[in-house]
Amino acid sequence: MLLNTLLLALRSIRRNLMRSFLTILGIVIGVSAVITMVTLGNGATLAVQNQISGLGTNLLQVRPGQRMGPGSGGASAPSFKEIDADAIATQIGGIAAVAPEARTGATVVANGRNWTSSIIGSTNAWLLTGNWKLGDGRIFSDAELRAGAAVCLIGETVRRELYGTRPAVGEQLRVKQISCTIVGVLGSKGQGSFGNDQDDVVLVPIKTLQRRITGNTRVNTLLVSMLDGSDATRVKASLSQLLRERRKLAEADEDNFNVLDTKQLADTLAGTTKVMTMLLGAVAAVSLLVGGIGIMNIMLVSVTERTREIGLRLAIGALEREVLLQFLIEAVVLASLGGIIGIVLATLASLGLSSLMDVPYLFNPGVNLLSFLFSAGIGVLFGYFPARRAARMDPIEALRHE
Repeated sequence: MLLNTLLLALRSIRRNLMRSFLTILGIVIGVSAVITMVTLGNGATLAVQNQISGLGTNLLQVRPGQRMGPGSGGASAPSFKEIDADAIATQIGGIAAVAPEARTGATVVANGRNWTSSIIGSTNAWLLTGNWKLGDGRIFSDAELRAGAAVCLIGETVRRELYGTRPAVGEQLRVKQISCTIVGVLGSKGQGSFGNDQDDVVLVPIKTLQRRITGNTRVNTLLVSMLDGSDATRVKASLSQLLRERRKLAEADEDNFNVLDTKQLADTLAGTTKVMTMLLGAVAAVSLLVGGIGIMNIMLVSVTERTREIGLRLAIGALEREVLLQFLIEAVVLASLGGIIGIVLATLASLGLSSLMDVPYLFNPGVNLLSFLFSAGIGVLFGYFPARRAARMDPIEALRHE
């Protein structure tokens, strides 16, 4: 009986293909919009987490001033010194690496070309804190770090802009008034979490930057990489206490430095992205309700058009529940077809938009299944009233209907 009822429903849908398509259009749009929004939102969340983790594993960034950004007081707060990084590495447990970082901007010249880039002064620990790999060459030697030698490592963007397809290791690069030898090329990391090009960088020993480029001993940032499994709260508390002692702050004084935990930043940004994804998904889900109303409307029209057919079926012995089931299945089939088409369109749209937005495509079977079941549920919910109206018709009055 169920198979016959399903065949009757499909025959009725096929009889008015254009009307059936327009009926399910709301369901198609709703399902595809919900799945696309959620898929893109999940991809954006993963992209944010990956970009933040690209800054370093379990990384703490310590900067002068009471907070990040404009008005932070960083200009008036005393900067750090290289010995602060040594003190952190030796006096605090759970630390994997500590790198002092000083940076400036400058035009670099080589091979008849010039390029404006970020010049960073640090130690080999900078590579560990930032999860950097060497694409070619070697790291700094201890003697080069101690002497402030004229050597450098360059990012992939600098290598491409200045040397094209030529190997850069062993070549000379002029940074302001000094000429340094390129001893290594950093592996490519691409765009950063804030839209910056992470490969547009020239790394020199920190003493080289201080003595030959900036002319001062200021350290802008301390990069502290924690060991896996370390208690971040304890490490940050110990770090703050040590820096307060070294900066001679009284108990009543506020910190004149700030500590940024990149893991917390990643979690916060990911949480914000998830909330926005849920909000967009909820807005898109309204289309499903509109589609359900469309199904209910067309089913009421169908019941009116087929009054004589219903009366004839009831007159020759069809039970009310059989008529109810016929129209209910017809509504569910319409909604389910809309759900299937919506899933196909959402998959195509998600693949295209993910590539366009440069975020990973994450297929979520749960969202796809839930959207399909929700669309079928819409068919049951909005198809029940027209089906009940058809089942409760008086056969005699129905056969009189013109």
